[in-house]
Amino acid sequence: MEEGIANFLDYLQVERQFSANTIAAYKNDLRQFLSFLRDRATGSGPVQAWSGVDRPLVLSYILSLKERDYPQATVARKVAAVRSLFKFLHGEGIMPENPAQGISSERVPKTLPMYLTPQEVDELLEQPARRSTPEAKRDKAMLELLYATGMRVTELVSLNVADVELQVGYVRCVGKGSKERVIPIYDHAVQALEEYISEGRPQITHDSEDKALFLNRRGKRLTRQGFWLILKNYARQANLETGITPHTLRHSFATHMLHGGADLRSVQELLGHANISTTQIYTHIPDDYLHREYEKAHPRAK
Repeated sequence: MEEGIANFLDYLQVERQFSANTIAAYKNDLRQFLSFLRDRATGSGPVQAWSGVDRPLVLSYILSLKERDYPQATVARKVAAVRSLFKFLHGEGIMPENPAQGISSERVPKTLPMYLTPQEVDELLEQPARRSTPEAKRDKAMLELLYATGMRVTELVSLNVADVELQVGYVRCVGKGSKERVIPIYDHAVQALEEYISEGRPQITHDSEDKALFLNRRGKRLTRQGFWLILKNYARQANLETGITPHTLRHSFATHMLHGGADLRSVQELLGHANISTTQIYTHIPDDYLHREYEKAHPRAK
């Protein structure tokens, strides 16, 4: 049974080009499902092969998830993983029938993304500017770039020095599905990056040949977790809500762009959304936000 899951994950990586984070989530969810199957005795004993999985067993697993008080979005993800696995196994001829056929996905109500006002973004971005250490210059550059582009944090920490073209003001990043996109960046971000690359990064790196743009104190490529801790610290210093995550700046970028007059299709391309319906959620932010914030004609939000 492990082989079936391994083949499915290989399919997601090679043919569907899912991101490493998505594949890791599928792997964890399917391991949980496999553990459920092995602990679940049927009339002929514990489930030992995929042929022993039927529709009632799949429904029983879904019920067990709901009984554990998982958030609705978590249940939806785990059910989607199981449905996708059986669709693959059936398509490969490993299972003559798909026991998850016709089982609908959990519906997750869409919630408005958390975003910061331009004033809150200003306060956050000013925190590292209050120090002059190499790490502070790095942090300033990262925060400015994340807000300027709306990149995902994985895309940010995966950047190499060669991916930024400061003379013309753009950055090249690789997103989900290995899709490359080029994003323009405004002057504040360009200036912060120039200062970091010329003054901060040389004091952090231990290897002049290292290609990574953003480095940690040990001179290694900064991780997603490392960036999250940095952001959390600056959010606390700026007296912002504790719920801020790296995605909050991405949400703020999209919200400010749309309410500043950018068209939906352009924002979709900048964010790297495969489906425009994903971008449309940002148009649901109440209109009074526009009147409250953009009457001030904040330069960053343009």
